[in-house]
Amino acid sequence: MSDSDKARLSVAVVDVVAGREPDFLVLAGRYRALIASKGYGRAEIVRDEGVPRRFYAVRHWIDAAAAERCHADAEVREITSEIHRLAKVSHVVHGARKPEPRHITFEDRRMRIESDRRTGFERRLENRGRAEGERRTGRDRRLGPRRLRDRPMEVDLVGAARRAREHAEAAFSKFKVGAALQTMDGAIVAGCNVENATYGLTICAERLAMFKALSEGHRAFARIAIVADTTAPTPPCGACRQILWEFGGNLEIVLANLTEEKGTYRLEDLLPLPFDRRLL
Repeated sequence: MSDSDKARLSVAVVDVVAGREPDFLVLAGRYRALIASKGYGRAEIVRDEGVPRRFYAVRHWIDAAAAERCHADAEVREITSEIHRLAKVSHVVHGARKPEPRHITFEDRRMRIESDRRTGFERRLENRGRAEGERRTGRDRRLGPRRLRDRPMEVDLVGAARRAREHAEAAFSKFKVGAALQTMDGAIVAGCNVENATYGLTICAERLAMFKALSEGHRAFARIAIVADTTAPTPPCGACRQILWEFGGNLEIVLANLTEEKGTYRLEDLLPLPFDRRLL
């Protein structure tokens, strides 16, 4: 692509849930027609002949500004949210992304987020870790950079939230929470709860992650993982649900603790009758 050419290219790998391929193709057709009708560019869907449930979504943007408008478009976000319900979308080419220092490549970002070293200090009052000699098993093993290089299309969103939790400032409640927000273009933005002596100015991990993402220019989001050291799943509070809905729409919400995932929900189920700009 020449420097004088304003056109941009984005590519994503889409792994569809078994049996949902026809539903995905319908949504892909709606997406293709919508971005063409609004002048954002054009989209192509190519099926992987070797992996029947894998598709490649190729988007040819008119320019970077058109891509940004598309990502912020409510109609487009509704379709992409439906696609994320039935497929795992891994963005591998970000041709429309602005060249900012914080926006590193997909693989480099994963390497940085998934560092396999515990940081900070632990403020829990009791030890809820594994018994002596017990080993992590299955999907809950900590995924470090080496393991993630061997599994290049996976993002350990829960792992990112667990590590974000370790930076929480929870000196008063001792209740540390971590959150990791995944944007539609594949970036991961993490947050933790931060308390202070006034109590009222405390901010939750979910809102911190969202505000960080917005401040970095992101406007379209796919899902968020929330981690706390509790046996039962810890859902976002009412204030966080409102903020997540207003800026993220019907996100996928993954709840987990320090050892396992506890459940996955849609935000519309946690906030069934939301107040938003449609009522203004």
